[in-house]
Amino acid sequence: MPAEIRRKTPEDYLRECQAEEEANASQKKGHLKIILGYASGVGKSFRMLDEARRRRERGQDVVVGAMQSQVPAEVEPLLRKLEVVPLVNVGGATAIDVTALIQRHPAVCIIDGLAYDNPPGSRNPTRWQDVKDLLEAGINVVASINIQYIDELRERVEAITGKHVDQTVPLSFIQSADEVEIVDAPPEAPMERSADEQVEIRKREDRLSKLRELALVITADIVDHQLSDYLERHAIKQHFGAHERILVCITPRANLQEMMEIAQITARRFHGDLIVAYVRQPNISPEDQSALDARLAIANAAGAHIEILEGADPADAILTFARSRGITQLFVGHSQRTGLARLKGSPLDKLIWEGHGIDVCVFPQ
Repeated sequence: MPAEIRRKTPEDYLRECQAEEEANASQKKGHLKIILGYASGVGKSFRMLDEARRRRERGQDVVVGAMQSQVPAEVEPLLRKLEVVPLVNVGGATAIDVTALIQRHPAVCIIDGLAYDNPPGSRNPTRWQDVKDLLEAGINVVASINIQYIDELRERVEAITGKHVDQTVPLSFIQSADEVEIVDAPPEAPMERSADEQVEIRKREDRLSKLRELALVITADIVDHQLSDYLERHAIKQHFGAHERILVCITPRANLQEMMEIAQITARRFHGDLIVAYVRQPNISPEDQSALDARLAIANAAGAHIEILEGADPADAILTFARSRGITQLFVGHSQRTGLARLKGSPLDKLIWEGHGIDVCVFPQ
């Protein structure tokens, strides 16, 4: 009996990617790991320095290139056991001493806080660009950042916290990291340091919950970006993502109301993307066109992204689009068939049999 062939999961591919990175550790460019937090006080500095301690105990050459100006008490014992390369004075202000770090050339450099603008006259305008220089020099970097300092998230976080920040890091740099680890402390954890009244604490806890949710979503997006890049580099055809992408396929007779309700609930629950598509039909009757327009109006009102597909075979057009977008769930309508139609097969059969890695949800119409 032949052995069963198991299809690889996203976790399998990520493990292979990590193993590949370890195998290529001797190559010039350094490995970037980012410790991501959703608020101050969740434990980024402790997590980062504890990793530095463990790496040092394993025999790696580790130095600290930058720390926050105010170090939590629980972090100080870890910091005292590590070599610290002092910041360089530039016109009365300070910046990472990139030149000294490159000359020292440790295996790992710790950078606590990425979102800093350097003073005029520095090697680079910003700290994250300093980190790029360290990576290009072959130094591995472990760095930390809160989501409020990611440029593309700044306005969303400000709407939650009411606090504006000027110094940011582009999302593209975070996505370029070889590894991203989120410090997922429960919302109550950062609250333990607060001495405010109970009502105010509850309000802060609510804000922290929203920030935590946003951090989890952005981490999933980053992993999805890394996974897509890995699949593309290795010419792997299988498509999946770190979060849900729902495609609702409509026809003039589709029960769109029910399909959209369930699709919206699923998209909200998993912070997924919602797309509505239909395959353009030649010689469509005025009645069917009117019914189709009404369904498109429902989709548009729901805020869904709408795509018009072309193709002689509707199932092929849908599958091609679904694969190109990494769709994870496909919502389709289906009517009852006669016995002869069952024998001949249908577009639905094709979607199910050829939609590898896609969950097909069927709605009667």
